[in-house]
Order: sequence, then C-alpha cells, then structure tokens
Amino acid sequence: MKPPLLLIGQGSQDDAYAAEFGRFVHRLRCRLDQTGADVSGGYLERATPRLSDSVASLVARGHHRLVALPLSLSSMVEEAPAAMALEQQRHPTLMYDYGRPLGPDPRVLALLAERLNEAAAEILKPRALELAGARPRLRAVDSLPVEDHPVHVEPGETAVVLVGEGSTDAAANAEIHRVSRLFWETHAYDFMTVETAFVSVTPPGVPGGLERCRRLGAKRVIVVPYLLFAGGLLERVWAQALAYGAGHPDLDIRCAEVIGDCEILADVVIDRYEEALQLVP
Repeated sequence: MKPPLLLIGQGSQDDAYAAEFGRFVHRLRCRLDQTGADVSGGYLERATPRLSDSVASLVARGHHRLVALPLSLSSMVEEAPAAMALEQQRHPTLMYDYGRPLGPDPRVLALLAERLNEAAAEILKPRALELAGARPRLRAVDSLPVEDHPVHVEPGETAVVLVGEGSTDAAANAEIHRVSRLFWETHAYDFMTVETAFVSVTPPGVPGGLERCRRLGAKRVIVVPYLLFAGGLLERVWAQALAYGAGHPDLDIRCAEVIGDCEILADVVIDRYEEALQLVP
C-alpha cells in the first residue's frame, strides 16, 4: 500500500472555494483508490478541516508516512513546510515526503489557455459585464438588437490580463510576471500582450492592468484569473473588472473562469505525488 497523499490548502472562509477543494480531494481519492493510496486534505488556516486534524486522523489510522503536497500555483510556498515540521514535532513517529507545488506546469498553462479561448470564443455583447449575484455575466448576442452585435476583433487587437493573488513577498509577485510571459510565449502569442495584475496587496490591480491594455490600443481585453478554484478571490477579480468597465464603455472586457476541479489538474497532482515517492532513497 502506498503512503497517503495529504493536500495542503491555504484556507479560505469562502464556501464556494471550500466546496471545490473538497470535490477535488474526492476526485483524487477516486483516482488513487485503485492504487490503494488514501487521500486527505487540510487547510493551513481559516477553514476546516485544519491540517493538524487531517494529520492526526491519518496517524490514528496507522499511517506514519505520507506525502504532503501544497495545492498551490506558487512555488514560493513557505507556510506549508513549516506547518509540516510542526506536525512532525506533534507526532514523533511521523515521516513525510514533501511534493513540489503545482507552479506553472505546462498542463496548468494549457488549462489557462482553455479558459482564455472559452472566453474569447463566446458570442457576447461587448461591454455588457453585469453583476448577477456575486458574479458578472455577459449576455448572449441572440437576445440583443442588431446594432448591439459585437464587432469582429482580431487576436492582435485583443489583450490579456493574467491576475494573480498578490503577496507581500516580492519573489512571489515576480513569479506571476514570469508566468505571464511564459503564458504569452507558449499559448497566447497571437494576442497583443499578456499583462500582469493582482487581486490585492500589491499593484497593479485589475483596473491597472486593464488601463495599460487600453493605452496600448486594445479593443478587447480578456481577464484570466491565475487561480485554482472559484470563490471570493474570483468574485473580487470580476468586481474590479466590472467597476473599470463601467467607466470605459468602449472597451470590450471579458472574464475567464478559474482553472477549477478537473481531470488534467488531478493528473498534475498525481504526477507530483509519484515524483515525491520516487525521490525517497
């Protein structure tokens, strides 16, 4: 029997994020059940189950070795190793192998490209970002007068704003800029540019990224969240785009979805899990 996989989440008080995290843990549990490997998940803060409770449960079930993997797009994850070191102090018999964060894996970038292309391909009313509950939606063309049909916009007239979470760590923010460049060169080179923005903490925010695209001459801008799951952060991205769009009615702004719970993301996590096992001497 293989050691269990413990997914470490940052934690959020947002129910939508927690629900999608839980669905993803279940997806991995179903996938790895064929190999006899258990899968558990725990949060570092602000949500349950807490990491400490998940570790205690695994140890109580007789697991004294596990693979801990931060479910994070950032490679600058400092909290997770420290948290696991603390758990090892609490459980002296516990041994663990630490898996690499997801980072800008080529398959993650390909998923971002899917979300970008979905947003670009939809037949939508330009400038019609509307707030429906907590999320904006763009109305379909078929229900609009002829004069409201969107004009054709070439990819070279379309800019992309890739939005990261934002951090007080300069290296973590620099990594998002690196991801934007990688994404542009590997999946979005037909577009005018891929600009970087952040949800909070550090500039530029989403409005700043949109403004730069407008000044570069973009007729359409697609906002691509560099986020794993839906929730409060995604709603903030959309809300900031909505607020900017209200003041710039001539700019067609579209918002893509997050990466989300899916099989390809599960493939990346399982590869990280197998990789951690192979590094054991």
